[in-house]
Amino acid sequence: MLFDPLIPPPLLTGNLPGIGGIIKQVPEDFEVEEIPAYEPCGTGPYLYLWMEKRGVGAEFFTRQIARRLDIPVQEIGTAGLKDRQAVTRQMVSVPESCAERLDQIEGDGIRLLRVSRHGNKLKPGHLHGNKFRILIREPVPEALELLPPLLAQLQALGLPNFYGPQRFGREGETVLLGLELLRGGKQTGPDGSQPRVPRNPFLRKLALSAAQSALFNHSLACRLADGLLRQVLEGDVMAKWPFGGMFLAQDLEVEQRRFEARETVHAGPIFGRKTFAAAGIAAAREAAVLADGYLTPANFCRFGKLLQGTRRHNLIYLDGLHALAETEGIRLSFSLPAGSYATVLLREVMKIQALDTDA
Repeated sequence: MLFDPLIPPPLLTGNLPGIGGIIKQVPEDFEVEEIPAYEPCGTGPYLYLWMEKRGVGAEFFTRQIARRLDIPVQEIGTAGLKDRQAVTRQMVSVPESCAERLDQIEGDGIRLLRVSRHGNKLKPGHLHGNKFRILIREPVPEALELLPPLLAQLQALGLPNFYGPQRFGREGETVLLGLELLRGGKQTGPDGSQPRVPRNPFLRKLALSAAQSALFNHSLACRLADGLLRQVLEGDVMAKWPFGGMFLAQDLEVEQRRFEARETVHAGPIFGRKTFAAAGIAAAREAAVLADGYLTPANFCRFGKLLQGTRRHNLIYLDGLHALAETEGIRLSFSLPAGSYATVLLREVMKIQALDTDA
């Protein structure tokens, strides 16, 4: 399969028609609520603020909190980024010295819902996942007849855990820059320009991460296209579901049974210096993914800790997936693990490539 990070990945439910429609017409159409990894214990030097924002971008949100509480942005802790064109609820940590200024934090789409305390600053990744309630407006007239087989197939087989297009930047500029950095050469951008290597360490890390994500997507796309999404391969790296350690698949009959019982899932490569190595057939397939991208493992050794590497579940199982007809359209409700993309599920249901992916 051709490696092209700008082409949307294949669909698991490509055999079924979608319901069409549009999303994110107003913030209330897209509700996201964080599922914290832990609840604040009630004591400690950090205030844990359960907050709601409406139509506010993630970066602007943290800057506003910092300004209103008169603290550096670096002192604010969040577990994950949340969409701008949405109503979102999430936990935010700030130092206890801010307690007397909390009455200044609300306004312009930002609300403080409750306050607690905890012993550590909230860090990225400190969440189990997110709950979504998404209104799809203007679906096709037969949407209510089309939805049951779509949702049933996704619930039975799981959702391919692709990264969404928002990971790759506008017109793919971020991922193209990341691939240029990895290859150590020049790569023409979508408009024919030559992207420049960023001096900003954050932008460099973002671009390299986007390149890793694109390679993961390609690995998973090849697996799906080859009919291997529900099959354990010799040498697959397996991970306990939903949380747990990783190990190599050796006894395929045993591991296939555990996979079918939803005790484990196979995990695809986020290539890097310390990625848990696959073996056998799985390793050969991953080497082919790198070759498709004109890369080798050596390309990932020049960036130190920026490209340590890891593994990501190739598929996820959907909790609480259901649909409800409303006057304005159809409301989908579901939960996803941290790092998984609602837009990937929406593509399966709607069969529309150009979704609003503003984050």
